[in-house]
Amino acid sequence: MTQPRRALVTGVTGYIGSRLVPRLVDDGWDVRVLTRDEAKVADRWWRPKVEVVEGDATSSDTLAEALAGVDVAYYFLHSMDGEGGFVERDRDLARAFGIAAYEAQVGRIVYLSGLHPDEGPLSDHLASRVEVGDLLMASGVPTAVLQAAIILGSGSASFEMLRHLTTRLPVMVTPKWLDNRIQPIAIRDVLHLLVGAADLPPELNRTFDIGGPDVLTYREMITRFAAIAGLRPRTIVSVPVLTPHLASQWVGLVTPVPTGIAKPLVGSLLHEVVRTEDDLDALVGPPPGGALPFDVAVADAIAGDDADPRPEPGTVDPARITAADPSWAGGGS
Repeated sequence: MTQPRRALVTGVTGYIGSRLVPRLVDDGWDVRVLTRDEAKVADRWWRPKVEVVEGDATSSDTLAEALAGVDVAYYFLHSMDGEGGFVERDRDLARAFGIAAYEAQVGRIVYLSGLHPDEGPLSDHLASRVEVGDLLMASGVPTAVLQAAIILGSGSASFEMLRHLTTRLPVMVTPKWLDNRIQPIAIRDVLHLLVGAADLPPELNRTFDIGGPDVLTYREMITRFAAIAGLRPRTIVSVPVLTPHLASQWVGLVTPVPTGIAKPLVGSLLHEVVRTEDDLDALVGPPPGGALPFDVAVADAIAGDDADPRPEPGTVDPARITAADPSWAGGGS
């Protein structure tokens, strides 16, 4: 009898990690999770089905224990907490994880990063996400860096920002860069690609752009969200003087997204983020029924607990939103 393959998932109290674990369990993986506090996952339905390593990812001993015998390691760690020094902390985390994974002879690392333009300056958070991907790819372990823009799903920080801005503000004054083009993707399709990336050929060590079938501006997303949610049409007035700092403070005031998370979310919107290749789609294959269009993904997210994948306990509480999208990616302990 063939032994099931083992996957390590980090960031399991964050948006992506908390949804990937049950998907891997359902697919027959032997799943190990790394968390700073085992009590935070004690009420998850999948807890009896996984192995838990409790400890800090900055500890070499903890990493060695977590990575031992692992076929694929999912890296969803970040320091996006609104405090300074996150670039250095994330750099150290990624470097230590890559070294430990190499020493443990892990078969592959999969990391969710942010879709970004190839040229021009990036926000500090997005540039840090790119650097983390580069460090993991340089570790000697074959690494797949999946780069996505806005992830559409109930509880996703960027989705909740879109939801609350649209719901609470029938008239809003917005920055002119809300007309930049963005290629969002449904959480269901992100999970499909993350699972599929585990089976990529070992010679592949690279980034992959991922995205849904629609390319929209944030203005168009607000307009379409309002229509799907049954709201009256929203009035959006663009002004050239709303800086990213002021915009993040504004988002923090009118939505439940904390300002420390709103800042990188807003910073990512400064860029047009449209994928330039779809190689992973060809390598992994499409999800059943094909990638979800924006309107369907939003309708599923609004449906909340009745949507697929089912949210874990606490993940849609707006007072405890965790960063979901890869430009500020992963999250959790």
